[in-house]
Amino acid sequence: MTSRTDLPYRRCAGAMLINRAGLVFVGHRKHVADMTGTPAPWQMPQGGIDDGESPLDAARRELWEETSVRSIELIGEAPDWYRYDVPDDIAAGRFRKKWRGQTQKWFAFRFLGDDAEIDVDHPGGGAHPAEFSHWAWKPLAEVPSLIVPFKRPVYEEVCAALAHLAVPA
Repeated sequence: MTSRTDLPYRRCAGAMLINRAGLVFVGHRKHVADMTGTPAPWQMPQGGIDDGESPLDAARRELWEETSVRSIELIGEAPDWYRYDVPDDIAAGRFRKKWRGQTQKWFAFRFLGDDAEIDVDHPGGGAHPAEFSHWAWKPLAEVPSLIVPFKRPVYEEVCAALAHLAVPA
């Protein structure tokens, strides 16, 4: 049997959505409490990169699939790929057998719409299952403390790399 430490990282993209006030979108994850035994954490939109898809296109797609947001402008890209391991006690299903964690490329987008555009209950125009139970705009400095502990170091690095963009427009 292969050890999970021998498995590759799943390639993913993340979207830091920043509103005109310089606040950052976070969604409150559904169902995560069942896996970790702790309250469901917050996170920014993120997800896997499909075969043949660029990281930027994946970030835009994930943002749409998780929030229904399309009114965006690319304002920055984190300089590195960031990775984390998923703890053995919460890795399940295909994740446990295929990947040890995720490696992520992050992009910052300015939100150009109004809050009514955000729909986490029927994301992607209702074509995708809801991943968030609710959402909020938060100051960037607060975001890492809201994240599940095993992802927190990545969020600290991403927030530091993109902090200069989380300002009022």
